[in-house]
Amino acid sequence: MKKLTISIMMLLVLTGSPASAQQGTTVTLLHFSDYHSHAVPFYAEKQADTAGLARAIAYLKPFAAAPNALIFDGGDTLNLGTAWSDKYQCVEWSWLNDIVDAMAFGNHDADYGPDVFAKCRAEIKYPILGSNVLDANGQPLFQYDGKSYRVFEVSGVKIGVFAVDGPDFERLVKPAVRPVVGATFSDPIKTAQAVVNALRDQEKVNAVVMIGHGLYEDNIALAQAVPGIDVIFGTHSHRKEAFTKIASTNTFFISPFQYLTYLSKVDLTFKDGTLSQVNGNLVQLSNKLPQEPTIAQKVSQMQSDLQADPQYAPLFKKIGESAIELSTDGQFEGEGLLGDFVMDIFRSQAKANLAIATASGFRQSIPPGPITEEALRSVMPYPNKMLVFDMTGAQVQELLNTSVSRKGSDFFSQVSGVRFNIVNGQATNIQILTDPTNPTAAYSPLNPTATYKVATSDFQALFAAGYKDIFAKATSTDTGLEIREEIRKFLQANSPVTAKLDGRISTGAATPAELPVSGGVTSAPWSLPTVGLCLIALGLLARRKVDVQC
Repeated sequence: MKKLTISIMMLLVLTGSPASAQQGTTVTLLHFSDYHSHAVPFYAEKQADTAGLARAIAYLKPFAAAPNALIFDGGDTLNLGTAWSDKYQCVEWSWLNDIVDAMAFGNHDADYGPDVFAKCRAEIKYPILGSNVLDANGQPLFQYDGKSYRVFEVSGVKIGVFAVDGPDFERLVKPAVRPVVGATFSDPIKTAQAVVNALRDQEKVNAVVMIGHGLYEDNIALAQAVPGIDVIFGTHSHRKEAFTKIASTNTFFISPFQYLTYLSKVDLTFKDGTLSQVNGNLVQLSNKLPQEPTIAQKVSQMQSDLQADPQYAPLFKKIGESAIELSTDGQFEGEGLLGDFVMDIFRSQAKANLAIATASGFRQSIPPGPITEEALRSVMPYPNKMLVFDMTGAQVQELLNTSVSRKGSDFFSQVSGVRFNIVNGQATNIQILTDPTNPTAAYSPLNPTATYKVATSDFQALFAAGYKDIFAKATSTDTGLEIREEIRKFLQANSPVTAKLDGRISTGAATPAELPVSGGVTSAPWSLPTVGLCLIALGLLARRKVDVQC
């Protein structure tokens, strides 16, 4: 893929001056992940018309032509249940031929089953990596020249590149859709250790790079258990993580968020074949950057065809409107505006004292203006069910402490019906809505022996690590409701909606914040004169916070 000849001007632009070249060899690595079929530019980071595949390709093309750069895709390119992905599946994979050097296997890349995956794989020139994805005979499924990794010789140095899938893949990727019949996933840490040993001892590489596809916490644990990895590119957790060094390791980490909103860019500098310096940064694909015109025209035409297709046209009809941006900002560490909005509706419909859901279920902000069904599905991709548990105050304390322990990740929870402070890594000064049927009810201090109704998603109750064991000790009721469906109904009945942060989760404060006068369950501004008392009531019960996840 990399051209062997290149103009002197391109060399100077991409590798620096001859003087800097004399100081060492620099190899540039670029990485994106969790694209999830976001070919069309969209609203992100408070900008309209940002990201998009044509913009990413325009940025990456000069690096693809350079002799000292490698480009990686961290996986999760598809997304069953979204219109573009369902209609076009992996059409974009081949557009990345001669741009991408290797791709990690992500759980969503198997969404459409083994036949579609085989067809997609046959259309690309670049390898798919996943050393712990095994066939029915227990052998690595993705092998090239008998190896489950790739070694790239770039500017006279050897870069060893591999991927392992996280321990959650056995649950996430159902047997029926796996790349081949009988496929399994082996232990990622043991696999990574064997691969790194092979790269270091047999291949004699100058640097080792891992490109996906696992949760942030699993990447940290892997780096701390497996020495010899120079760079891990973050995937799967949809984190925007600046370049950093993982504690107690010599491994660097960077994560490009999601949907091509950012790319990760890392420079490896070698002196006499030894890695001497590693630098990195995130590159925002803002609306100020150009798009590749041919790809942009193709995407535009395909999106028009999609919206005109009778099978998908209903997804692009307006279901509501937001007066403001319902942002995901802050949802991994405290309350987020979107989290407050959704969780207040969730708690109210479940008739629970409090509601809790991981932030992983809130994938992107709702921009101001019209809201379509497809936009709602992009924000909340999973049709999770509402479950209600009878839990003691002690169990509620354990739930909130678990959420606090996941602060900084997408397993931190958004909440409603509860307010608390985070002090020394614990949920403290916890107050709970006393009467779930009365929106004007007061909040009372958590009673460890009292029983509370706690609403959550089926994902969090049955599958989410750390949470599921707590919920397993309590009795549950299936409400028969879907969270996303209840949000849709609220939007249809109450638009334009709005929301306001209320301090339901605070850090380091001595006492919980006071609830504001009016509510967190958003309402149509023009309806306040007629239903003001009702809305104030709803607002009073909308003061708690937690991160959502699916």
